[in-house]
This record gives sequence, structure tokens and C-alpha cells, in this order.
Amino acid sequence: MSSQGQRAPGKVLLDAVCSHLNLVEGDYFGLEFPDHKKITVWLDLLKPIVKQIRRPKHVVVKFVVKFFPPDHTQLQEELTRYLFALQVKQDLAQGRLTCSDTSAALLVSHIVQSEIGDFDEASDREHLAKNKYIPQQDALEDKIVEFHHNHIGQTPAESDFQLLEIARRLEMYGVRLHPAKDREGTKINLAVANTGILVFQGFTKINAFNWAKVRKLSFKRKRFLIKLRPDVNSSYQDTLEFLMASRDFCKSFWKICVEHHAFFRLFEEPKPKPKPVLFSRGSSFRFSGRTQKQVLDYVKEGGHKKVQFERKHSKIHSIRSLAMQPAEPNSEVPKQAQQSASLTFGEGAASPGGQSCQPGRDPPASADERGPQRNPTPQRSPAGSTKADGAGRAETEEEEEVVKDRTQQSRPRPPQPSTGSLTGSPHLSELSINSQGGAAPTSTVLSPNLSPDTKQASPLVSPLLNDQAGPRTDDEDDGRRKRFPTDKAYFIAKEVSTTERTYLKDLEVITSWFQSTVSKEDSMPETLKSLIFPNFEPLHKFHTNFLKEIEQRLALWEGRSNAHIRGDYQRVGDVMLKNIQGMKQLAVHLWKHGEALEALETGIRGSRRLESLCRDFELQKVCYLSLNTFLLRPLHRLMHYKQVLERLCKHHPPSHADFRDCRAALAEITEMVAQLHGTMIKMENFQKLHELKKDLIGVDNLVIPGREFIRLGSLSKLSGKGLQQRMFFLFNDVLLYTSRGLTASNQFKVHGQLPLYGMTMEESEDEWGVPHCLTLRGQRQSIVVAASSRSEMEKWVEDIQMAIDLAEKSSGPAPEFLASSPPDSKSPEEAAGDQESEDDLSASRTSLERQAPHRGNTMVHVCWHRNTSVSMVDFSVAVENQLSGNLLRKFKNSNGWQKLWVVFTNFCLFFYKSHQDSHPLASLPLLGYSLTIPSESEDLHKDYVFKLHFKSHVYYFRAESEYTFERWMEVIRSATSSASRAHVLSHKESHVY
Repeated sequence: MSSQGQRAPGKVLLDAVCSHLNLVEGDYFGLEFPDHKKITVWLDLLKPIVKQIRRPKHVVVKFVVKFFPPDHTQLQEELTRYLFALQVKQDLAQGRLTCSDTSAALLVSHIVQSEIGDFDEASDREHLAKNKYIPQQDALEDKIVEFHHNHIGQTPAESDFQLLEIARRLEMYGVRLHPAKDREGTKINLAVANTGILVFQGFTKINAFNWAKVRKLSFKRKRFLIKLRPDVNSSYQDTLEFLMASRDFCKSFWKICVEHHAFFRLFEEPKPKPKPVLFSRGSSFRFSGRTQKQVLDYVKEGGHKKVQFERKHSKIHSIRSLAMQPAEPNSEVPKQAQQSASLTFGEGAASPGGQSCQPGRDPPASADERGPQRNPTPQRSPAGSTKADGAGRAETEEEEEVVKDRTQQSRPRPPQPSTGSLTGSPHLSELSINSQGGAAPTSTVLSPNLSPDTKQASPLVSPLLNDQAGPRTDDEDDGRRKRFPTDKAYFIAKEVSTTERTYLKDLEVITSWFQSTVSKEDSMPETLKSLIFPNFEPLHKFHTNFLKEIEQRLALWEGRSNAHIRGDYQRVGDVMLKNIQGMKQLAVHLWKHGEALEALETGIRGSRRLESLCRDFELQKVCYLSLNTFLLRPLHRLMHYKQVLERLCKHHPPSHADFRDCRAALAEITEMVAQLHGTMIKMENFQKLHELKKDLIGVDNLVIPGREFIRLGSLSKLSGKGLQQRMFFLFNDVLLYTSRGLTASNQFKVHGQLPLYGMTMEESEDEWGVPHCLTLRGQRQSIVVAASSRSEMEKWVEDIQMAIDLAEKSSGPAPEFLASSPPDSKSPEEAAGDQESEDDLSASRTSLERQAPHRGNTMVHVCWHRNTSVSMVDFSVAVENQLSGNLLRKFKNSNGWQKLWVVFTNFCLFFYKSHQDSHPLASLPLLGYSLTIPSESEDLHKDYVFKLHFKSHVYYFRAESEYTFERWMEVIRSATSSASRAHVLSHKESHVY
């Protein structure tokens, strides 16, 4: 570099490198080099180069990723994604990107696909022998080869996309550890990310300080200081202090934090501070360059010349990047020089994989392998995806996720926008990732989406809940809520009142709405009436008074009345104890609810008129769940009281004035739950069997004594026509498989049954060449099925094996339980409906407009469309995870927030204008959704916000406090990530986020 060039500011050099690479989004990158003290630092873009690099001939400057965005789909250019993929590759090789063995093998399998192309076992093993991508590669070679087999047909660009999709969810993605000590002298590591400052112990994150909570960052000699905004809910001091190895280390980390805050948090580059006249205090350092928002706006607005960048399988045979020493995983010494990242440009330096980062040196690629919108291959271009749901499901119609009430679903639907993907592709991949957005679980696997049924209209399609649903609100709500108490016990008590409101509404479905319907018709026997209504009315009366007492106590606690005696009423245990003792007097009614449920189902089976009455009642908006679910609500509610009291007892110290009452109330409710537990389990199974019976045709005797439901879900069945999507229903004695019926009632038609007695099961991917494939061999029939992902297959294997074991322990083979209805016994509605295939999107919806029961949003249909499964264990967990309360909601592209009353139950969010409404405006089934915290780049700037997203559907919700935020996260997580069988015994514990 010339002397004149050295006097130029650092920005000139960075711009020259980006220009040389034709890199539009160079703002995510930086230049890294060792300073005169051998500490690795970033080139300051404002200072002259000569003042930073004293001996340029002896210094290697490295071009590396500096800012890792939370979502790689924010990178618009394929070249940028390619460079990020190289960075991930380098971090893996150096041991920086630590993760589980499964995740590591999956990452390497995508790298291998991008470099040598489609799977060939001999080539794979030869390539892996010559190229080391991870330190523990030899032990994982079989797993890498197995995963690579799943990526057939994937282009290098698509492999880069999937690599980043997996990597971004790992806890150590983009993390650069800076050794330090806390005030007690404990060795820890500090890091900075798009969200804020992170604290690690070894490679485990133990704390995080969001930018919104950080008031000031500073350093004094070796001490790094974080000043937090005052928060009465937090136990942290106002200022946190960490000790680093030297002042230079400390200042270097402080600079990185300043730059990350500015890049991800600010809308535009910060203005320079005016120079002091006499003397200056502190550093004049500031962030220079475009912020992420400016970069995104610039690229989206097309303010640049589009660069054509093409990727080919490189077929390299060596990797020299590992010549550099990998970072010592357990090093506690501040060796910052070890943290040099990838893409080195200097004499003798090769980029990872031996590939130059210069697009001009890549072999020319066909048009098939180009980036966004230019990819005409059958597979969806990852670059063309607008959000990283990792799923490339072939659908000609995008599902609209907020479902209006069922009576509106039968109307003709407007055409939905196309996803742009071509149907019938054998290579479409779906990535099953944990909803928390954290480290990928061991079951994370990429697999072809095996559903060929791509043209079906989803019953989940309906217009979005419109903006008029609730009043707009914004910051005025924040000021109001801050006057409320901040004690966690207050919010627990408030949860009792909000869920009690919903419980009362659910009781009214029986005591008011259903009773009114029954009284108008003469179709229910008096004996059945006397069994149901007299056992619900006393409960309704009792809980009306209970809710009143709870709300009066909350009013005193909040100081809305009798403020002078407020201090005596900051508790709820005494109210709970008094009312739970009162509930024990009503236990005689609770014992009758199971009997009422059985009597109602028996009555429906024996009377067409009663069946018609109940079916019509379920079509009313007020009956937002199946009717028999409401009959079990009083038993479920006992579980909620027990949960609430457990949280209160855990929160209060034994010395607290409310502790004794809470503990006594917990003992009382625990005794009631224990007495009714057996009845509850039996009734839940009974209710589930009857609910499934409504979704199936071709089954006469599904509900029989001793039969237990285990799992239902979507699998693909291998036949002469290829893989066909089927719904499977697993019971403790038989496995049913069905296809979605073409009847007006939207039921599933039973195709076959496999008795479990004598059945064997074996994994058979190698035999059929289909991922996640099982062969089920019955005594008379064998079938081959494939799951959508490795985790789905493991759930089915576990449950089927358990069911086979149960069947073997029984007294012998069961009789032929399930008799198919004769084909000529269809009702006129069914016969008419059969003439119209729902596969035809342009078909008229005449048959669906009839008042036949349209069961388009039951759990069976949700599993069908989300290509997932749900078990009885999940249903049991869902019973305990119910919640109600006010939330503010915002759509992806809307401005203001809507205040809504939200009820979470049965894996679904139900939206109301207010808690006084008798029926929901809309609902959102959550199976398949991801639950995350919004990134800084989403510019929400609000506390207690969580995000729900599935494909292109994104919803933001705001809670009123940290406690309610955590509760909503906890219960929604239980619906978005299904429970494993190992979780049954401990499903009361909160899931790790």
C-alpha cells in the first residue's frame, strides 16, 4: 500500500475490498488485524490506516464477518450469504461454533453437498478423509454421510442457505468470547450480539443484557461497566462490573459493543460529537458506516447494480484453513489473537475450502444455480424466501393462519397468493427446528417433504382478523400499567382472576347457552337434563362469587379503593383457602361430570334428534370448542388452582404473611385433585375417542372399553403411486390410516387398519431410499410409512413400540374391532360431497355452504396441514397450560397495536374484543408455529414482546409485565413444541427457553 493510501482512513481500505469483491452488503463485514501488542482489533474506519497498522508489510489483515444479523434472510445478496457460509465453515473448523454432535454433523453434511454435490458414499468418505471441517470429524463421519444422503438435488446456494438456517439457531453463532472475571473473581466470558451483551461460563450462556435494558457502557482501566436502567422487578444492581486482562482488552471490547449497538439498534449513523475547546474526557470513538436498517433499505430500494453471482460444486480436495491453530476450547487466558476469523487476504492465505471469495474466480454456473428470483429449479430458491422458516413445502396456496369462527368457514374463500414454488418436487426440503430459536435439538433433521397432496385447499384459509377488532393503543397504555403493583404475587393473583373469567364463560356455555337450546327442543331425555344442569349450576353460582372476591382483593391491592388499608391486602392465599374449602362441599357435583359426559354420548348414539341438536349447537359461535370438552372443564380447573398455589408457595418465603394460607390451600386442592385424578384420565381418553369419532368415517365402533388413544398425525404411505399423505391414528390395540375425505363434513376416510398384536417395526431408509422411513409388518399386512422429519419419526417409533408392547402383554390378539361402513350407506350430503374434490382449487364451494358440520379446524385437520403429529401426552400437558388475559397484538406490516382479550386453550389462541364477549372473533392454531423474541432489527422498541411465525405469517404480542410475558411464553411453548414421552413425569417444569 502506498504512503498516501496509508494516510487514508480505514473506511477507504474496507470500501476497496468490498468493491474488489463486488460486495453490496459489505457493512456486515470488517477488517481484523493484530495491533502492536498482539491484541486482535478491528480496523477503525475513521482513523488513518497508518496510525493503526504501524508495520503493514508484517501484518495480515483479515476480511471477516463482523455483524451477525439474527436472521440470515435479511441478507439480500447471494454473494453475502456465500461469505457468511464460509465464516460458519471457518468457525466450525476452529472449534468456535460449538454445538451438539447432531447439529455439527448436519452442518458439515451441507458443506459437503455444496462442495462435491449429490450423495455418493465412496466419494463422501474419500472427501471427508482429505478434508477436516470439525475437530471431532472422524467420530461423526457416519452421521455426516447419513445426513448428506438427504440433500440430493440441493444446489450450492441452497446448501449455503440451509447451513445458515441451522447455524443461526445455535447459541454460539457469531459469538466471540472475551475472557473476564465478575466481582467475585469467577472466570466468565463476555460477548456482544445483535440483542445486547451476553455472559458465558465456558460455552454456556448464563446471562444476557438486552440493549433496551442497558443505559450506558463504559470502561475504567481494566474494568468494563454496564449501567442498567432502573427496574423494580430485577434483583441486579444498577451497575455491573467485570474485570478484563488489561485496559487495551477492555477498550477493544467496549468499542465492539458500541458498534454493535449502533449497527443493530440505531436507524442511521450517529453524528460526530463536537470537539471540546480546551480538553477532552473519555474516548472520541464512534460507529462509522451504515446501520443495518440503512443497508436493508438501500438494497430493498434497488439503489445498487444487481451483481450476478453464481455458485458451482467446487469438488475441492483439501482444506488449508485448519493449518491455523484452532482456538483452545477451555482457554481462560485472554488470548485474543486466537480469535482471528476467516476469509484471510494476505500472502499464502487461503479462504476456507480453498475457494476464493472473488466471484470472478468461481467457475461459471448455469442459470439454475443463481440467487433470488432467478432459480427456475423445482426446488424453492432459499434466497427467494422472505423469512427463515426453513420450510420449502410445495403448496400452490399459502395458508392464512388466523381462523374465523366455524360458521364463516363455509363461505367461498378468496384466492390466496402463491408461494411461487412448483408442486410435486421430489427435492423440497423441510427443516424441523426447535421453536425456541435456541440451539438446534439433537433431533433436528432436514428431510424431503413427503406430502404429494400439494393442491388441496386448506380449511385454515380465511381472512385475517381485521384491524377494527380492537381499539388501537400505543404508549398511553405503558404509562397506565406502570401504576400497578410490581410484586410477582400480584400477577399470580391476577392470573387467577383472568382465567376465572374464562372458566365462568365456559360454565355458561353449559348452564346458559346449551340449557337454553335444549329447553327449546324436546329431544333430550329428562334424566339426562337432570344429570347435566343441576350439577353445573351450583358451580356457576359459586365461581361467580369467587371471581367477585378475587377482583375485590385485586382492587384493594392496586389501591383503587380503600387505599389507606392497602398494605393489609397484598395477598391472595386467604381468599384461595376460603374458596377451595368451599369447593370441597361441591365435590359431589364434580364426581357427576364424568357420568354426565358418558350419558350425553350414549344419548347422542341412541337418538338422531339429540345428535342433530348437539351438532347444531357446536356450530354456534359461543361453542368455540367441542361440546364434550366443556363438560370436563371443572376437572381441568382444579389443576389450574393447584398450579397457581404451587407458584405462590414457591414465590413466598416461609416468613411471608400469606405463606401459611397458600400452603394450606395447596394441601386442600392437592387432595381434591388426587381423588379425581383417575376419573380425569379416564374421561379425557373417553372424550378424545368421541372427538376423533366425529372426524372419521368408515369406523362403527371406535369407542369401546379398554381402548386408549395414543397419537394422531400426518405420515406418508409408500404405495405403487409413490408417497401419499395419510392421517394415522394410533391406539393401544390398532393403528388406523386414513385419507382426507371429500365429503361436505370434511371427515377422514379410513383406508386400513393394522392390529398391533404380533406387529413388528423396523427402520428401512436404506431399503426404500426414502428418509425417515419405517416398515410396519402386521400378521396379515405390511406398510411402509415416512415421517416429515427425524424428530417426527422418533416420536412415532417410540409410541408405536410402546403400543406394540402393551398389545403383547394383553390376553391375546384382539377381535376385529373396526368395521367399515358399507359404501352404499352414505347420507345424501356425503354423496353430494363426494362428487366434488377439494383438490380442485377452482371448484365451487356449494357443498361446503350447507349447514353440515364443517370440521375444518379440528386438531386432526391442523396436523394434516402442518404435517405434524400430537399425542395424548401433549393433550394432557395442554390441559394444564391454559391462560387468559389482555395482550396487545401487531401484524407484521401494521403500525399500531390492538388490545385484545386472548384465551389460550387446546393448542390455540382465541381472540376477543374484550373479556365480556360471549364468543371469539378469530382463532390461531399454534401447532407448527415458532415462538421467538423479536430481534432488534424488527424495530419494535417495546418490552415484553414475543413473536409467533409460521412461513410468511408473523404476529407480535405484548404482555403487561415480565411475569405475564414469561407465562404466555411458557404456555405457548407447550403448544409449539410437543412433549416427548420422557417429559410426561416432569411436564410441570418450565421448558428451557
